[in-house]
Amino acid sequence: MFNKHDLNQLSKKGVEIHTVEEQIKKFKEGFPFINLSSSATIENNGIEKFNDDEVKRLNSVYENGLKTKKVLKFVPASGAASRMFKALHSFQEKYDGSEEAYQNYLNDKSFNSVYKFINDIKNFAFYNDLKNVMNDYDIDECIVNKNFIPIIEFLLFGKGLDYSELPKGLLKFHKYENCSRSAFEEHLVEAVNYCKDVNNNALLHFTVSPEHELKFKKLLNGIINEYEKKYDVKFNVTFSIQKSSTDTIAVDMHNEPFREKNGSLLFRPGGHGALIENLNDLNGDVVFIKNIDNIVPDRLKPETTLYKKVLAGYLIELQTNVFRYLEILSSGNIGDNLLLEIKKFSESKLKIVINDFDEKEKNEKIKILFSKLNRPIRVCGMVKNEGEPGGGPFWVKNENGEISLQIIESSQIDFADSNQKEIFEKSTHFNPVDLVCGVKDYKGNNFNLLNYVDSNTGFISVKSKDGKDLKAMELPGLWNGAMADWITVFVEVPIITFNPVKTINDLLRKEHQ
Repeated sequence: MFNKHDLNQLSKKGVEIHTVEEQIKKFKEGFPFINLSSSATIENNGIEKFNDDEVKRLNSVYENGLKTKKVLKFVPASGAASRMFKALHSFQEKYDGSEEAYQNYLNDKSFNSVYKFINDIKNFAFYNDLKNVMNDYDIDECIVNKNFIPIIEFLLFGKGLDYSELPKGLLKFHKYENCSRSAFEEHLVEAVNYCKDVNNNALLHFTVSPEHELKFKKLLNGIINEYEKKYDVKFNVTFSIQKSSTDTIAVDMHNEPFREKNGSLLFRPGGHGALIENLNDLNGDVVFIKNIDNIVPDRLKPETTLYKKVLAGYLIELQTNVFRYLEILSSGNIGDNLLLEIKKFSESKLKIVINDFDEKEKNEKIKILFSKLNRPIRVCGMVKNEGEPGGGPFWVKNENGEISLQIIESSQIDFADSNQKEIFEKSTHFNPVDLVCGVKDYKGNNFNLLNYVDSNTGFISVKSKDGKDLKAMELPGLWNGAMADWITVFVEVPIITFNPVKTINDLLRKEHQ
């Protein structure tokens, strides 16, 4: 199947041949659907909900934890902005400025979003930047004369702002009285509110695409002194790119390796699940994970940052008990009552389901509890489901009959199974990618996070290359299969903590104005 040139290509990418062979096997066999046991809800103890007193207490737990904990904010920021402008691209290809085209523009519902974009153009944070690059064009005159194409072209393409080729993190998101900020800058400001330690240091790590890394660094270098002075903070910002070794091989429709015109194998990025390797390379006691486009302006930051602290406070509280119990279990000197206490804590607080525990011998019980507790921990914010797309919280049964809490995407579910479909549709909450993670063990050593990935939770899709169809594979998602064997706890958080920007007009929502 593979020739000398293929083996040389694999070696340069750092990809083992058995890894590629396993991927091809997955293409042939497919990934199994997840087996949902039930949706995770507040009522069935799948989701925690804190009252005002608990919120206040957990906030204090986190504030105290900052005295001794190394805190890090991890932001996946390689996502391209091109999909945000799909409607504008379509309109730009069809609109010629004629009266007929203008009438179609007014009456065609598919152009409603374009109409809103044009009419609200002055409300975007990038408006002044756009006006400055349009040279001989005046935006107001363009609108009056129904000449919309220059506005769109100067926004999207290289002769102007080139937004269609930039990652979301470099787009101007929010407008203030004297400035506008990109999503990247907003994450720096947000980090000041909950990632600044007692020495006024704030650690952030962004995963970026290789073609945009220099642009991020240029932006950072241009603003860091001003921001550090304004917020009395010392930023330590690092970047990484998705490792080439995590790319997955593409196959043709017969599941044979897809080859480029020059005969080389085609590899594609393995999706955000590959970032588990980037996370694995970092060192922090408390790691926040949040998407680059889920960020709000200053007026809304207090409530969103409060709940970051609450989630982190709960993580610290749980982890303190877990570490204490692991020390006791590792000693082997433990009475029956304390053993029962640890089991109850594992079930009630960590949501760990242990089958047939009472029938086991004492030594076996100790081993089971130790293995269940000695894992990475994630506390995940969950918002009430109000129709937004995204993964949800569920109780899931694996092939061994073990039940655990998992974040599940719709692509992982067999909707032909009426029972599975019903469980999915009864979900009360969804995942806004609002995670706080503990990635160290009770001895202070980093877990190898790659040991906790469920390799059976990838995803296969059909793409094309050079006019030919191909199959592409995404690795288990970062907060789905890549963290499947973590201790997982869900906590309800306010809907205000979820404000993604999927299309350009999402920036016109009141939460981003």
